[in-house]
Amino acid sequence: MQFLLAFILAAPLIGAAAALLPAPPGLKGKSPEQAVLRHGVTVTGVILAAAIALTLGFDHDTPARFQATTDISWIQALNVRIHLGIDGISLPLLLMTALLFFLCALYSYYKLPEGPSPKAFVALLLVLEAGTLATFAVLDLLLFFLAFEMVLIPMYFLIARWGGAQRQAAAWKFILFTLLGSVVMLLGLLLIGLNSGTFDMVALASDNGRELTHTTQLLAVLAIGIGLAVKTPMWPLHSWLPDAHTAAPTVGSVLLAGVLLKMGTYGFVRILLPITPGGMQTFAPYLGAFAAIGIVYGSLACLALARKGSKGDLKRLIAYSSVGHMGFVLLGIATMTPTGVNGALFANIAHGLITGLLFFLVGALKDRYGTADLDTLAGATGAALYGRAPRLGAFLAFAAVASLGLPGLAGFWGEMLALFGAFDPAEGLSRPAFLTYMALGGLGTLLTAGYLLIVVRRVCMGDPKAKSAAPAALPDIQHYEFAAWTPLVALTVLAGLWPAILLGLTDPAVQKLLAGGNS
Repeated sequence: MQFLLAFILAAPLIGAAAALLPAPPGLKGKSPEQAVLRHGVTVTGVILAAAIALTLGFDHDTPARFQATTDISWIQALNVRIHLGIDGISLPLLLMTALLFFLCALYSYYKLPEGPSPKAFVALLLVLEAGTLATFAVLDLLLFFLAFEMVLIPMYFLIARWGGAQRQAAAWKFILFTLLGSVVMLLGLLLIGLNSGTFDMVALASDNGRELTHTTQLLAVLAIGIGLAVKTPMWPLHSWLPDAHTAAPTVGSVLLAGVLLKMGTYGFVRILLPITPGGMQTFAPYLGAFAAIGIVYGSLACLALARKGSKGDLKRLIAYSSVGHMGFVLLGIATMTPTGVNGALFANIAHGLITGLLFFLVGALKDRYGTADLDTLAGATGAALYGRAPRLGAFLAFAAVASLGLPGLAGFWGEMLALFGAFDPAEGLSRPAFLTYMALGGLGTLLTAGYLLIVVRRVCMGDPKAKSAAPAALPDIQHYEFAAWTPLVALTVLAGLWPAILLGLTDPAVQKLLAGGNS
């Protein structure tokens, strides 16, 4: 187990370096480009296999205990250690990250975005994977910061060099927002480490903030929270997200929504809740307020983009939907209850699966139509995907109803538990305030259903024989698309019908985390 986790974190970096080297003679295939893309599929596939083996070897009877741990002294002067481990909170995120990177590598093998060298693309993809996997596995505050920052450069280049229109501006906006947030976050992490005498997240969580004064906790929550909120993203620090999603290539959008946004919310759960509980309790009502506003704001923005004649970009619409969905995650965290935090973690996984699938589908639509403009896609009488490409239309409709939180699919449980947590927040929090947030969240679910059903009606329905701006015939789902999308569909159904598969992992770990490591 210890070796498997270390291998999972090291393999992407080794694979990235190998991708830049010439392919061995027997593995060149038809061309060097094909060889390096095959290399990307192989490396991410091996990492996914190792993550599955780690999951099978994980002791599911004690998910609150950190397992597969490594603890080695690194910088003695600062008491910084290479401390690795996983528990019921981080394991699902680690597994989902490995899955999404493999599916993106597989998709890119057949549909590489236009841009410079495929070698650079594969190398950047693997460096990005290394940073995201490490974020969910490190147990030292400074290592967390390094992993958190490691993803910025590869994502910047994926957007700036392989993206679409306005990619340079979007890439700069992405990196400036996240870098500024990270600088503030580093100050908060140093404040905790220097005041407590350790950067070890396990020791700090067990201490539960007893070594930190209330003022220190307030400053730490404010500084770290800003950095995490930018990456989440929380309203009103979200404005980089729609531009980045709109400009990014398909796999960039999938990874941005499915993995990178989870790094911010994971930091709230792993660092702020157990290490600075007093500061979190003070700021929790404000976090809940921003979350509730984000839920409604994201839904209203999507409704405006879905309206006929608005020239709304479908990728941009899904990006704004992420602001609303991540609002439910933040609301669950703000309740500081086991119910709410479990809901936040469940919604994290559900959003990664469903929104990753949506961005794959929109990328496929853009490849076929040459645009993601909703008015162009809808045409004069509707694109009628059900008639022109029925399997593609069915996948899009499924992803839409999953995203709106249909019971029986993964999107339902996280949002419901977050609202339940807001109904009865932790002791010391204002119940009337959180009941208001719950009501706004409920309104957000209705608005979400509204804009997603409008998208399905406009894109999927209509008379396929009627005159339309869309081509009369479209290629339906290709074999590589089916292979990349089907696992996300299957897991969305599985998590919706059997939520205990996730909650059984997260709940004991959350109970221990909120109790300061004492239970």
